Amino acid sequence: MTILTVTLNPTIDISSDVAEVRPTHKIRTYNQRRHAGGGGINAARVIAELGGDPKAVFLSGGATGALLEDTLLHLGLAFEAIPIAGFTRIAFMVHEENTGLEYRFVPEGPDVEAADLEKVIEVVKAFRGEFIVASGSLPHGAPVDTYCRMADIARQNSMRFVLDTSGQALIETLARASVYMVKPSRGELEKFLGHTLDEAEIGPAAHRLVEEGRAEVVCVTMGGDGAILASRDGIFHLPARKLEVRSAVGAGDSFVGAFVWALAKGYGERDAFRMATAAGTAAVLTPGTELCQRADIERIYAETPEPDRIEG
Repeated sequence: MTILTVTLNPTIDISSDVAEVRPTHKIRTYNQRRHAGGGGINAARVIAELGGDPKAVFLSGGATGALLEDTLLHLGLAFEAIPIAGFTRIAFMVHEENTGLEYRFVPEGPDVEAADLEKVIEVVKAFRGEFIVASGSLPHGAPVDTYCRMADIARQNSMRFVLDTSGQALIETLARASVYMVKPSRGELEKFLGHTLDEAEIGPAAHRLVEEGRAEVVCVTMGGDGAILASRDGIFHLPARKLEVRSAVGAGDSFVGAFVWALAKGYGERDAFRMATAAGTAAVLTPGTELCQRADIERIYAETPEPDRIEG
């Protein structure tokens, strides 16, 4: 195994369809789907879908944690579940057919103890591979420097650390540690910087993080405006494809998983960027909490041109 994914606040993702969302009334849903979720778990699912062999480590608690683990067992995904006292959260998404709108309800999740986090840290210390992917929010009780510690361990063991988080966890990690790759959305990058960005400012802002030594690679996902890649080689842009969006759930996680998988397979950064963009695009073609499918990723990747270099 060359890739370890870390999920400190996993979910059981449930999605359903409904004709119309109305207050007060009992709303009958249908087409219910259930998947193991959370940033790192989703990234591992995508890596496995592409033929990779990742290992996922995550915190798991209560009857809902047992359900999460059972779901992963059925996927055949290698994992290590660290038990906690609290219950693994359940996230719920509803697609309203009359409007095409998507409603996402994501609870905060359980409190965790320092001893629980230390067990995850021990797994990270013991891992010997090429990539450690830390993705998702920090649970209550986790210090804001948790990902920073993991990044330091990865560097000490000559592994590449990939970060996909937001808020204070992102700020603290990029302030105190150097990571290989970070993937903020446009909104997350703006919150990190403390101000809004015009479209033309996004690439240079991402590249400054590279110049400052905070990350070797910065990928900024921008929804309908495509994505930006900033590295020592420059700043590159891929536009979004025009297509019907069925669900945006997991698009960012799909991007990260495909990017890391491609690098592990020997792709260069720009080709990995193309693969990641294809996976993010493929994810919006699937309903609810389903992620991208390999056939869609490969087809879209083959149709994706080389990214355009833009001025920094």
